[in-house]
Amino acid sequence: MTQACGLDFGTSNSTMGRVGADGVPHLLALEEGKPTIPSVLFFGFEDDIIRFGRQAVAEYVTGADGRLMRSLKSVLGTALIGDSTRVKARSYGFVEILGLFIAQLKARAEAELGEGVDTVVCGRPVHFVDDDPVADAAAQSQLEGAVRAQGFRHIDFQYEPIAAALDYERQVRSERLALIVDLGGGTSDFSVVRVSPQRARASDRSGDILATAGVHVGGTDFDRLLSMAKVMPELGLGTLTKDGKRHLPVAPYYDLSTWHRINRLYNAQALRDLRGTSREAQARPRVETMIALIEDRLGHRLVGAVEASKIELSDAEVTEFAFPVRDQMLEVLISIDDFTAPLANSVERIEATIAETLRRAGLVASQIDSLILTGGSTQVPAIGRRLVAMFPDAELVRTDVLGSVGLGLAMDAARKFGPQG
Repeated sequence: MTQACGLDFGTSNSTMGRVGADGVPHLLALEEGKPTIPSVLFFGFEDDIIRFGRQAVAEYVTGADGRLMRSLKSVLGTALIGDSTRVKARSYGFVEILGLFIAQLKARAEAELGEGVDTVVCGRPVHFVDDDPVADAAAQSQLEGAVRAQGFRHIDFQYEPIAAALDYERQVRSERLALIVDLGGGTSDFSVVRVSPQRARASDRSGDILATAGVHVGGTDFDRLLSMAKVMPELGLGTLTKDGKRHLPVAPYYDLSTWHRINRLYNAQALRDLRGTSREAQARPRVETMIALIEDRLGHRLVGAVEASKIELSDAEVTEFAFPVRDQMLEVLISIDDFTAPLANSVERIEATIAETLRRAGLVASQIDSLILTGGSTQVPAIGRRLVAMFPDAELVRTDVLGSVGLGLAMDAARKFGPQG
C-alpha cells in the first residue's frame, strides 16, 4: 500500500506529514527523530559522500573539504535554475540538486512509514517570483518536475498559508476570519481565509479563500540585508578608490551576502576582478581580507554566521559578530537597532502586501478575528511587533512555525486523494 503525504519543501527547513487512520495529521521523523530537516546538502570532497540536513551542516562546520548547498528553493523560477556547480570532477545542475534532496525526503518518509509514498501535495508560496506570472508558473513546473523524477506519480500543490490555515482550523469552535502571515526563508505570503468547524469537513475549500497575496521577501533577505549593513563594510563595501572618485563595485558584496549567489565568486575571473579592485582601493587591506575569504571558500560559512547573529537578536539587544579569516578576525558589534534599520524597506513591502490582501478580500483590519503567524521570520522582533500593531483587536495565534504548513498539507493530501490507512 502507498501513502499520500504533504511535502513542505522550505527554503530553510523541510517537513513531510500524513493523516493517520485516526484522522489526525502528524509529521514524520525525517532526521534524528525530529520532524524537520534543514534543506541543506553537503558534497564531501574527502569521502565523496553526500550528506543532508543536520549531518550536512555538522560536516561543514567541522571544516571538512566540500561544497555546502542550501536555499535551493530560492533559485526556482530564476535564471540561476540553469546554472550548475562543480563538485570535484562532476558538474551538478540545480534541478538535479533539488532532486537529490527531494529523493532523500521520500526515502526517509518511506522508511518511517514502512511502505511506499507515491502521492503528495506540495506546498508552494503564493508567488515564487514577484510580478512575473510566467516565471512563477515556470517555478512550479520546475519543482513538479523535480518531485516527479523521484517517483511520485500523483502530485498536487497547495498554497503554504492555506495549509497553515487548515492546521489552525482544527482548534476553532466558531466561524472566524483569519489572516495567515507566513514569513519563510524566501517568501512572505498572506491569505484571508474563512474557517469554522463545519467548513473543515469540506473537501473543496476554494470558496473560503477570500484573498491571497505574496512578496518575495523572507529570512534569507534579512540575512543579506544585515550582512550588507554591518559585515560587508568590514570587507570594503562603501569605501572609495584611491583617487576618491568612485565607490568600490557593490556586486561582489551582494553576491557574498546571498547564499545561492556565492558560488559565482568561486572562479578565476571573479578573483581577478577583485584583485584589480584591491589595487585601486583606499581600504586595500579590507579587500584583501575578502579575497582571502573567497580563496578559502568561506562564503557560505560567513552567511551562516550572519544568520546566527540574526537569530541571537531575537532575544538580545546586542550581539558580537566574530568570524575568522586566516590570521585575522572580522569583528563587529550588532545591535537590534542596527538590524531593524536595514529591514525598514522589507517591512514596508510586507505591510503593503498585507494591505493589498485585505483590499482584495474587501475587508479592513478590524474585521480580522485571528492573526495567525507561521514561518521562522515571524520571530524577528521588529517584524512581529509591526504585525501585531496592525491588528490590535485580533486574536494572536503563534503556530508551530516550522510544522504547521506540513500538517496542513498532510490534511489536504488526505482530502484530495482519499483516506490513507
